[in-house]
Amino acid sequence: MKIISWNVNSIRVRKEQLVKLLKDENPDFVCLQETKVLNEIFPIDEIKKLGYHSYVNGMLAYNGVAILSKYEAVKANIHNFCKKKDSRHINIKFKNLNIHSIYVPAGGDLADISLNEKFKYKLEFLREMRSYFKFEKSELNILCGDLNVAPYEDDVWSHTQLKNVVSHTQMERESLINILEAGNFVDGIRNFISPPRNIFTWWSYRSNNFRVNNRGRRLDHIWVTDSKKINLKDAQIFDDRRELNKPSDHVPISLEFDYS
Repeated sequence: MKIISWNVNSIRVRKEQLVKLLKDENPDFVCLQETKVLNEIFPIDEIKKLGYHSYVNGMLAYNGVAILSKYEAVKANIHNFCKKKDSRHINIKFKNLNIHSIYVPAGGDLADISLNEKFKYKLEFLREMRSYFKFEKSELNILCGDLNVAPYEDDVWSHTQLKNVVSHTQMERESLINILEAGNFVDGIRNFISPPRNIFTWWSYRSNNFRVNNRGRRLDHIWVTDSKKINLKDAQIFDDRRELNKPSDHVPISLEFDYS
């Protein structure tokens, strides 16, 4: 099986890119973030023609998550972290496999909870994630999404220059690693791809030539609970999608696995 995660940064703008990705890669599941449309505007009928069920949790102009699945889900669920209905999570259950698409708050520009409510919310969101995703080892869960944190020093182009920048502060990095450990997760991408190979999944739009500057960060993740029923096979970062016309600032990532 193959699962893809991608922050599309507007499904309306990136719809044709998504269609091409589905045709090129033929994934079993796709987790999307920042769809930025109401549920009734999501292109469910077009996606269905490609052989996918759509499970959506959207809102107008902001946030929004979705899961596309070749298989009809047993059930779908939404969790409102921090009791905010801001469309940041959805999960589906297929057989005994739970798949989550999640979009963690970016946190604003200032890494100070006393001066920046967005950063405070982000840390609260991460704390709640630790409790929500604390699974027993026997449970099968795949967590996909734009987690808006680059947890390790080499997950960014310069740890020295970014260690006090939101997405790579010590508070955020420790919080994310705590979630990974508490949930008995395996970091699917880092399980297969490590420096000096490219591991970045996000480059700012401010960078005119992302390949030359390569000032990226690894903000997008696919984690799998450490279960004997899932055998990880391979991972990929589709950085070529950043070269497309009107690309998202994030690129898709994928994880292949055997599931029994």
